[in-house]
Amino acid sequence: MKALLLHEPNTWQTMRLEEIETPTLRAGEVLIEGEHAGLNPVDYKTATNGNPNWSYPHILGLDVAGTIKAVADDVTDVRIGDRVLYHGNWNEWGGFAEYTRAKAHMVVPIPDGVSTQEAAALPTAGFTAYQAIFEKLPMNAIDTVLIHAGAGGVGGFAIQLAKHLGKRVITTASARNHDWVKQLGADEAIDYTTENWQQRVMELTDGHGVNAVIDPVGRETATASLHVIAYNGHLVHIAGAPEPGIIKPFTRVISYHEVALNAIHHQQDRISEANIVRIGSHMLRLLEAKEISSMIQETIAFADIPEKLVELSERHVVGKIIADLKA
Repeated sequence: MKALLLHEPNTWQTMRLEEIETPTLRAGEVLIEGEHAGLNPVDYKTATNGNPNWSYPHILGLDVAGTIKAVADDVTDVRIGDRVLYHGNWNEWGGFAEYTRAKAHMVVPIPDGVSTQEAAALPTAGFTAYQAIFEKLPMNAIDTVLIHAGAGGVGGFAIQLAKHLGKRVITTASARNHDWVKQLGADEAIDYTTENWQQRVMELTDGHGVNAVIDPVGRETATASLHVIAYNGHLVHIAGAPEPGIIKPFTRVISYHEVALNAIHHQQDRISEANIVRIGSHMLRLLEAKEISSMIQETIAFADIPEKLVELSERHVVGKIIADLKA
């Protein structure tokens, strides 16, 4: 099969299509013929330093949608010909390939009203946002949420899901992306490059602060966000926990929540792993009903993935980039 091969750490910029043997199925697995794959920052981030669990050459790519071409002898719940979406385990070979193997009980059936192109935009960014909104935050007790990096994948899906629940959404984004994030549902957008976003959040909330912050940026932003969270509020951190001790006990009683989607794959626990299917099924229904957008801004050829990962690393990308694995 054809695949983009990473031969050693930090060579993702120069990956090229090469021939490699199609993976052999193990018990409980299916073989997916990939049609579309989603690009994510985690692809180049893990590839930069490598992973001690990898052997080389390695195949990147966590988000793949396609058709099941083979099933292991013990698989009965899915069939050859089913269209499915899969979020991959970063310890395994990924989806930047003609074929990907996956645990059969972790693939998500794609409904007829959703294309594989649209579906491939969801897993890493969309499922992460879903966990933040639906599984970590008590949204029934939240009126206003601050979502950082609203023009990105996680931020964009989080805006849509929060707005789907009727919440007031404030987001940070460059001025050039304000129209985009407002189309997604943001009520207010703050240009973090020119404005004091902390001061602006407090102005927009009449000094009260927000009930929750979702931060996919990093530890520094998570720490700074603590100063704009109201009493009994929440911080969801995705790219690094805040500095400890910033908020003193018995003052604002802030709750902290970690989201790490790929950790599901490390549990070896069917109950935990089934969460992927539940999340994916709900998001695909929302996508089919036009309640959320896939946010696809560009569909590229298979061989162009390295070039676009470079653009992702330079933070020039809005929304989602999808690779057509047949092109």
